[in-house]
Amino acid sequence: MSIPLRALPVAMACAMALGASAANAKDLSIGLGSEPSSIDPHYHNLAPNNALVRQVYEPLIAQGPSQELLPGLAESWKPINDTTWEFKIRENAKFANGDQVTVDDVIATMERVPNVPRSPASFAQFLTGMSFEKVDDRTLHVKTQTPAPLVPNMVSVIAIVSEECAKNMSTEDFNAVKCDGGSGPYQFTEFKPGDRTVMKKNPNYWGPAPEWDTVTYRYLTNGPTRVAALLSGDVDVIENVPPTDIATLKANDDIAISDTLSNRVIYLHMDQFRENSPFITAKDGSPIKNPLTDQRVRQALSMAINRPAIAERIMDGAAVPAEQVLAKNFFGTSKKLEPTPYDLNAARKLLADAGYKDGFKLKMHGPAGRYTNDTQILEAVAQMFTRLGLDVEIETMPPSNFFTRASTGDNGQPEFSLILAGWGAGTGETSGSLRSLMGTFDKSKGSGAANRGRYSNPDLDAKLNEALKAVDDEKRAALLAEASEIGFTDLGIIPIHYQTNVWASKNNIDVQARADEYSVAAGMKSK
Repeated sequence: MSIPLRALPVAMACAMALGASAANAKDLSIGLGSEPSSIDPHYHNLAPNNALVRQVYEPLIAQGPSQELLPGLAESWKPINDTTWEFKIRENAKFANGDQVTVDDVIATMERVPNVPRSPASFAQFLTGMSFEKVDDRTLHVKTQTPAPLVPNMVSVIAIVSEECAKNMSTEDFNAVKCDGGSGPYQFTEFKPGDRTVMKKNPNYWGPAPEWDTVTYRYLTNGPTRVAALLSGDVDVIENVPPTDIATLKANDDIAISDTLSNRVIYLHMDQFRENSPFITAKDGSPIKNPLTDQRVRQALSMAINRPAIAERIMDGAAVPAEQVLAKNFFGTSKKLEPTPYDLNAARKLLADAGYKDGFKLKMHGPAGRYTNDTQILEAVAQMFTRLGLDVEIETMPPSNFFTRASTGDNGQPEFSLILAGWGAGTGETSGSLRSLMGTFDKSKGSGAANRGRYSNPDLDAKLNEALKAVDDEKRAALLAEASEIGFTDLGIIPIHYQTNVWASKNNIDVQARADEYSVAAGMKSK
């Protein structure tokens, strides 16, 4: 008796699909949760972009799965005095077009970084105060005006391109895959917005040849669609597994799960620079002084958030309550800080002490689909603030629109009063996040680049600047911890939780889980 295929149980059909597709072991297909905005490596400091471009355009120093620093294009680096670092480029490093990589390429790249037109989030902040000098074709000196122990961390986020690409190619040229001046294990062959990015092996890569001949990254931004694509065999791996599907996928013998704690914190940014904030009024609609400039109000909001409930019920356990910019296993974090306990009565008292016994009206904004369950988190926080006594509305929008308005939508200033956002620590330590999110906004100094509430605390700035000059690692870690305690005691931002990064794959593929959320093909191996 034959059985029509359409009558097969879903699980059996999925198993057949998984087994059939696994036979093609040299091509890898990965379902991404977020779409890159460009493959120009210097256009937009955005995790989905960085995850792809750094496999093609190597930084001098690479980052491992826990963001530990590893030799990359540079085989070694060392300080030669308090204000100079020396980098040695690999002798056998070549670009995909066969040209030798030299210091001239590195310097041309560093000169391009701050000058990319219309960059929505520049990498320039990582190079502030540095100058670059050629010693010979393989030796580079990076000079700073004051001691700068974090130079290796900073250059680890800058992707190096050939001098030809750096000087002559626009973002549009990179997106058209015209630049063959990358030295990573792969080279781009296709960038199709709304659909996919494709890579192939770089035949001139200096390191071990990657396992996969081609890698196709498909943009599957809808969570259930990603899961269905994996179960049907359309893709081999998916990132950002929806929390509600983790338990089901773990129980599936055809699927493997990999996870690790993220370097990303989900948090609230609050308008702390305007006397009257545009989306806050009294409950009758009349204007009031911006309550978010009062530390007691910020404390009340933080105490009204039930973080464990969000982690368990909204994130289905794929999150950990947060108390600072990074979890305590990262460099420079405070061991003293703890997540603010949920205490609604104490929060109401603080609000009353600040003069807002009857609450106020607030509209909150956030991206829809940028972070795991972001809209549901915003809705939950709004309900918690309602229990505190506020009248709360929320508005979500596509991420690109949200971030533009949240940064510069009000005549060049942040547009909103209170936003939900997320931040991943690109450098893998505390200073970069503190400086970007809570450092006083100063474009010329590269401080406060993502400070969308324009929070400013001279004590935090001073402690952070002291830390950035501390050459001794132990001393710098202690100073960064103190800076965190200043900023989070004052509620410069309100942390909510750290995400857990989760990948699911066919069970014949091992996926190396990474704290930076990057789905790196070289970290995916067939069994």
